[in-house]
Amino acid sequence: MTTIEIPAVDPKTLRKARITFGVKWAASIVQILGYAATGFGYTPWNLYLFLVGVFGWFAVGVLWNDRAIMLIHVVALVSMLAGMASAG
Repeated sequence: MTTIEIPAVDPKTLRKARITFGVKWAASIVQILGYAATGFGYTPWNLYLFLVGVFGWFAVGVLWNDRAIMLIHVVALVSMLAGMASAG
């Protein structure tokens, strides 16, 4: 009979995966709320929601060490902040 060995999971890796999962889904839900707020004309709440979502996804990029995700969300953050500064 053959036995299959399952490698041990590092507790730090598992914790990081759980945190990333939570941040990813929370940021996604906040982004969706931002889209809904835009659709219903809830300004400036839509921008605040988008800022939280963008920051959350940037954090996911950091946790995953994914430079593409970090780049697109830094560009989005800078663009939003520039737009908010010029409108006020």
